[in-house]
Amino acid sequence: MLKLSANQVSGFWAEFLSAELKKKYMKDLDLFLESEFKQNKSIYPKSEEYFNALKWTPFKDVKVVILGQDPYHGEGQAHGLSFSVPLGVKTPPSLKNIFKELKGDLSIEGSGEGCLKSWAEQGVLLLNATLSVEAHKPGSHQKKGWEELTDKIISTLSEKKEHLVFVLWGAYAQRKAVLIDESRHLVIKSAHPSPLSAYRGFLGSRPFSKINTHLKDSSAAPIDWTIK
Repeated sequence: MLKLSANQVSGFWAEFLSAELKKKYMKDLDLFLESEFKQNKSIYPKSEEYFNALKWTPFKDVKVVILGQDPYHGEGQAHGLSFSVPLGVKTPPSLKNIFKELKGDLSIEGSGEGCLKSWAEQGVLLLNATLSVEAHKPGSHQKKGWEELTDKIISTLSEKKEHLVFVLWGAYAQRKAVLIDESRHLVIKSAHPSPLSAYRGFLGSRPFSKINTHLKDSSAAPIDWTIK
């Protein structure tokens, strides 16, 4: 078996994952992933990158949650952070629109790179609802157990933290609002940055300045959104 492991993360996230991995839904997910690999299917991201969002944004540091749906399903694109791609990989269309809005909102120019690790390291949890996908088959690993885990992550953050910002782009992400206590946290909703919907309310929504205003009002350091 693959044995999904909590060893990739530390601190609270390690304790959290260790407890969840003992539950039936995660054991069933592990069996599903093992079956996929035995059929020689290409699965993204690499198994050691499934929990990169938790690895690079420790629980104690989380200030912002940007929720995605699936990992990218093209070769070399997914690396465990929602909307992000590794250094040197062509920027996908949705991320191009995120950078377009970043420029319009805060006059921050893109660097030509699409790796958002510098955001993650400042407390921006870049969490996909589903943490793996079969190559070129979007949604192929939905309803296999990942959503139960990531819903638990969202609800745990809502319960145990104060003054977070949850960014819900598009209808799928906005359905997760029921997991969030909006009396304690800021929830930002808009259209998805996909080219199919970006012009229906994402572009011009100014999420980055709204996030930083909330953080400053909560006596937290703002995010430097510059792409390193």
